[in-house]
Amino acid sequence: MASFLQRLGRTSFRRRRRVLALWLGVLVILAIVGGAVSKPFSEEFKIPGTGSQQAIDLLKAKLPAASGAAGQVVFAAPSGGQVKDDAASIESAIAAAGTTPGVVSITNPLETQGAISKDGRYALAQVQFEDERDMIKSSQRERLQQTFAPVEKAGVDVEFGGAAGEEKANAGGASELIGIVVALIVLTITFGSLLTAGLPLVTAAIGVGTGILGITLFTAFTTLSSTTSALAAMLGLAVGIDYALFVVSRYRTGVVQGMDPEEAIGHAVGTSGSAVVFAGSTVAIALAALTVCGIPFLTAMGLAAAGTVVIAVLIALTLVPALLGFAGKRALKGKDLERPRGTEETLGKRWVGLVTRHRVLAAIIPAVLLLVLAMPVLNMRLGLPGEGTAPKHETKRQAYDLITKGFGAGANGQLTVVAKLPSKGGPAAAASVATELGKLEDVAKVGKPAFDEGKSIAVIGVTPTSGPETTATEDLVETVRDQTVAANGTNLLVAGSTASNIDVSKQLSDSLPLYLIVVVGLALILLTVAFRSIPVPLLAIAGFLLTIGASFGTVVAVFQEGTAAGLFGVEASPTILSFLPVLAIGILFGLAMDYQVFLVSRMREEHAHGAGAQDAVRVGFRHGARVVTAAALIMISVFAGFIVPEEPIIKSIGFVLAVGILFDAFVVRMTIVPAMMAMLGGRAWWIPKWLDRIIPNVDLEGAGLERRPEPDPAPRPTPEPAAAEV
Repeated sequence: MASFLQRLGRTSFRRRRRVLALWLGVLVILAIVGGAVSKPFSEEFKIPGTGSQQAIDLLKAKLPAASGAAGQVVFAAPSGGQVKDDAASIESAIAAAGTTPGVVSITNPLETQGAISKDGRYALAQVQFEDERDMIKSSQRERLQQTFAPVEKAGVDVEFGGAAGEEKANAGGASELIGIVVALIVLTITFGSLLTAGLPLVTAAIGVGTGILGITLFTAFTTLSSTTSALAAMLGLAVGIDYALFVVSRYRTGVVQGMDPEEAIGHAVGTSGSAVVFAGSTVAIALAALTVCGIPFLTAMGLAAAGTVVIAVLIALTLVPALLGFAGKRALKGKDLERPRGTEETLGKRWVGLVTRHRVLAAIIPAVLLLVLAMPVLNMRLGLPGEGTAPKHETKRQAYDLITKGFGAGANGQLTVVAKLPSKGGPAAAASVATELGKLEDVAKVGKPAFDEGKSIAVIGVTPTSGPETTATEDLVETVRDQTVAANGTNLLVAGSTASNIDVSKQLSDSLPLYLIVVVGLALILLTVAFRSIPVPLLAIAGFLLTIGASFGTVVAVFQEGTAAGLFGVEASPTILSFLPVLAIGILFGLAMDYQVFLVSRMREEHAHGAGAQDAVRVGFRHGARVVTAAALIMISVFAGFIVPEEPIIKSIGFVLAVGILFDAFVVRMTIVPAMMAMLGGRAWWIPKWLDRIIPNVDLEGAGLERRPEPDPAPRPTPEPAAAEV
């Protein structure tokens, strides 16, 4: 592999204009085609085959008018007033709203029992859409909301919840900008050159642009969440900068050591490029392995992010060498990250000396600290963020708060119970079901049954007492599904966003152990092949588990329990984003193996060249520490930039990845790992002889290139002496 990558790097360096034109051409084509055929992103999370989806499918077949998304319009009279004071304007607006395209029906709260709060200040209108939430156009919502402008002019506060209040998600913008600015500062300080610092940023931006445009194009063929593009942006930006950093750093070192630029870029891509391919492959495979969860939107999210990582790898192997060819000797200005061995005192040298001298304490104390940080994970509850966690300025959050004040938290999570009725006595059976539902604990209100034409199903609205994200509502959904009416055995299904969120969260929780096993098994295989060792992969996996535990524990403490939540601009929520654990495991696994490869492969190289066990750890650490430190700081800054947006999904993903990189890079890989490697000594590289014979040699550090000198040019044939003239 190293030889192939060496040739690829040299070819890209020589044909830099073609390579640059190719990548820019891909960007332009994706922008034009994607802009023409793309469709809106979806904000719904659903899984085929779940109880809630079965209920929706049944409604589509039997009662299509009730199968679409539901929304709410909330009216709040000024303090001391009542909504009936503005009855004329409300009724006029309700009539106009009913003519909105895509709206099947909208109830008049002034004529609906229980739709006005006890104090008369709040009123609640229910909106039934023809389509599911992800199919409703922004223009439909805007027109619906505009019909209530006269009511607002009359002094009544009007807010929109559910499908009526959905706002277009903003997945990027300031987040990427913050990450890029901080990364530029880190790279400039690291390299001491603005030009050299800017090169990884340019290539990463091209990679992210290609990935995002590709995702936009694929919305024409499949339903994708806006979170998909945000995840691809943050991950593509981070790994794109890091992979370019590794290649640029090795290229500069090669030139300093006397290689000509083309030879240096070939050597850089053949050595660091091999590690980039391995690291990128682990990230991409871990993300693609999200398919084992069996959840379509998560599969699409993982494959899209994996595709962006693959693009980052290809850019590091082709576009980075091409741009280095354009930069010429100007790319050599500044500091050399991979200093040759020397006697000068550096922070890395002092740190690894301290860690290896006090190796037992350096291994135990950080591990105990990470275990303490992991303790809150025992209280973790998974769920999908509801409207109660949306930013306070959004109309759906304000509607949620008004509904809670006027009707109780349970009114925000109404359940749609679908009863399959017997062939005879359907209406009577439906009435019996409604009566039984009203007797259940945590039920505040049961609506009148509505029937399809053949009276084969009945739709019954159930309002819980508790909020949509509480354990009590989750238990209520399961209880309703288990209920049957003894006289006729009526089968009950539960639909609605609350039930759908519960189903998604449950399946994600159930699939988490399987996914963790797949990722850990993958790590064991890949690291055994990479390092030809058994102890090193086991140490890497143990460190990864510590990182995951501490990261999840910190997220639970901040986002669920509210510890220091104000520092990050978040509110405590009853649940943690249900797909956050599997996403974090996939991403952090790949990045953890990234740092493991760049640090430990250097130690292995020194040991293979005859250095003692302790010297191999120290020298290998000093060679790789500055690059890994810069890479980790860039990763942290990019991910931390996504904590700034108000969108809770993006904020929690950015937070867990930022703290995960902090723990893994500086606590696990740069403290616990060298301490344990020093404790193991030469035993760290033990592998059974039979296994050593059968596993392939991937040559991550390009040792084969060093053993294979460039062939001397073929000698020119000596011309035959001309025959003497007679």
